[in-house]
Amino acid sequence: MVRGRLRFPSELHRPLGWQLVNSPPAKRSAAPSGCCRTDPADVSKQEPVNEQMKMFNRVECIAVLLVLFPAIAAGADPQYKSEAIEIVAASADEPVRNAFSLDAAAAYLEGGATAWNETHGCVTCHTNGSYMQIAPSLTAVIGKPSAAHREFFVQQAADFQAAAADALKQGVKPTQIAYVAHGLASWDAHVTGELSEETRQALQVMLSAQADNGSWGNTQCWPPFESSSYHGSTVAALAMATAPGFLEQLNEEQAGHVELLKKYLRETPPPHDYGRVLLLWTATQIQDLLSEQRQAEIIKMIRSHQQEDGGWSIRSFSLPDDWGNGNRAEKLRAEPEFNDPPSDGHQTGLAVMVLREAGVAVEDPAIQNAIDWITSNQRESGRWWTRSLNTDGPHFITYSSTLYALAALHKCGKLAE
Repeated sequence: MVRGRLRFPSELHRPLGWQLVNSPPAKRSAAPSGCCRTDPADVSKQEPVNEQMKMFNRVECIAVLLVLFPAIAAGADPQYKSEAIEIVAASADEPVRNAFSLDAAAAYLEGGATAWNETHGCVTCHTNGSYMQIAPSLTAVIGKPSAAHREFFVQQAADFQAAAADALKQGVKPTQIAYVAHGLASWDAHVTGELSEETRQALQVMLSAQADNGSWGNTQCWPPFESSSYHGSTVAALAMATAPGFLEQLNEEQAGHVELLKKYLRETPPPHDYGRVLLLWTATQIQDLLSEQRQAEIIKMIRSHQQEDGGWSIRSFSLPDDWGNGNRAEKLRAEPEFNDPPSDGHQTGLAVMVLREAGVAVEDPAIQNAIDWITSNQRESGRWWTRSLNTDGPHFITYSSTLYALAALHKCGKLAE
């Protein structure tokens, strides 16, 4: 394969917002202000994802430049950048698309995860960690993720396995290991359909990082992903539940780890409503983790946070001081939208994903209104906007926003296979 060129069969099949390096800028009309007018009922009727696009998701050598919105990009560092990939900075001012595009979202996700792998060499919760959690489950609609992503995670798992036992329990490492294990488990569940030896070993390393109280350690300063051991513990639980057949073949030692984790999740109060959403997500995958009554209470809580426009805002799911150790509280209170936070892609997608997993029907008005919001709020780059809880850039949370939005639509049967 020749480096420095990503080939699409025609201009028609290029995802909007992406350009080949050295190709002239494409002409495009400005998107109208406000929401696009795509009818959610028509999303599943769009032209099926073509095989060329699925090949794009498997391509091993990406050489594309995202050239959009000069006014936004001027003076702002790219959100993701590697030798061959550059994705323009995320901004609240990025125009909303005229129509929903699955291709554009898939291109953004593939480009972001690939660039992160190439330039950072680690697994981070907000980008490649989330990608491997969710993207394999979207194989039917965006194509199988590139094998390079799995290879990267296998190497990360091997590096953790070779580390000293004490080091595995330090800082964010337990949560990182949980994301690695969950990513490999998701690949097995949705791509190959069987538990691999690499995933089995990654899960064993993950179990060795469990704390005495049953949790998986985490940092406390980068919400939402890296701000609580509670979050890391739900990821570890999801990893084991996702791995094909893993929970059905536990040895005595592994079973002890699982029971300790269940005890932790049942008895430890979530740090905020966001944590309660993660708990419900986990409970939909781990049998008998929560009673039906407790699940119903969390569903009611999620419904209570839905906004008039049909979306949800992550900022309404926690007080500023309850994120991590409260170190982002001053920043959050100073935001211009603090008293009336807008709906965002991250929380809207997550809410729909979890409600659907919990058995809420697609026909439910809350779900229908959320589908309308999602299909009406995709930005031209293919992502969904969510303002970072941490800094005023680079807003990496738009990456999970995009994954969750697509997963939500998929779980509602709104994406053509």
